[in-house]
Amino acid sequence: MATKTQPTSLIQAIRYFSDPDLAFDFVRQMRWQDGPVVCPRCDHKETSFISTRRIWKCKGCKKQFSLKVGTIFEDSPLGWDKWLPAVWLIANSKNGVSSHELGRALGVTQKTAWFMLHRIRHAMATKTFAKLDGTVEVDETYVGGQAKFMHGHLRAERIHGTGGVDKVAIQGAVQRGGPIVAKVVATPDQTTLQSNVRAWVESGATVYTDEARAYLGLDEDFAHKSVNHSREYVCGVVHTNTLENFWTLYKRAWRGTYTHNMHRHTNRYIDERAFSYNHREDGDLGRMRLATIRANGRRITYKQLTDNHAA
Repeated sequence: MATKTQPTSLIQAIRYFSDPDLAFDFVRQMRWQDGPVVCPRCDHKETSFISTRRIWKCKGCKKQFSLKVGTIFEDSPLGWDKWLPAVWLIANSKNGVSSHELGRALGVTQKTAWFMLHRIRHAMATKTFAKLDGTVEVDETYVGGQAKFMHGHLRAERIHGTGGVDKVAIQGAVQRGGPIVAKVVATPDQTTLQSNVRAWVESGATVYTDEARAYLGLDEDFAHKSVNHSREYVCGVVHTNTLENFWTLYKRAWRGTYTHNMHRHTNRYIDERAFSYNHREDGDLGRMRLATIRANGRRITYKQLTDNHAA
């Protein structure tokens, strides 16, 4: 008989979620933890449960729906015994999980594992957050293939300059002792970078940056100080080392685990690493529960992920 004590390790999670009843109840509690079961199509609160099929019927729109409808799990034929360990793995990985590794672990194809990972990363994204306050570090970085590791024909095709040319620009801000927010910026110019700072950071907060010209003028809204990286990386309490450490962690996962990701998927990889950083004190079960809760209302299809014109 399966224990009702919730898991605290991966092996316990695999055993726990192999029980269909325990897995079903776990996801149901994560999805509707604050009240009754609500229809994902019309938001009607009066539903009836059909226990023989594990689905509900809405008394409002008269349609049936399963636990997966309206979530990242929708239309997936895989059971909770595969989905929930996958969520556990990615929510608690230090350097990310590759699709090949997940496919081998779950006994699914690499293509299926890739789709699963991107759906889980989509759930991890923070859609709303309180503005950063106190002391905030702001910086940007660039990711992309290094020319020295490319064959000659690929180097000629992809590399057209030095520095950030042909790479993906990412801007981030971190509150010391608090959360981090980061995203891809299409054009890392003054207007874009400062607009993000004002959207992320509470007016009047202390903001530390490097001496990039794009940040000139922030002192109109913030207590802005900068450090000259050509001369030093720390000037008293003025530095961006917290954010630099996050970039190091992200690039370690990008080079060692992801190895290749298309530019249009970069934001989801960033969301995964930011989720791990922001909830590093929550414990394995806590992070996994939060990722499962966020799965609600965030359906994404394979076509959306593979469409060349999709964001």
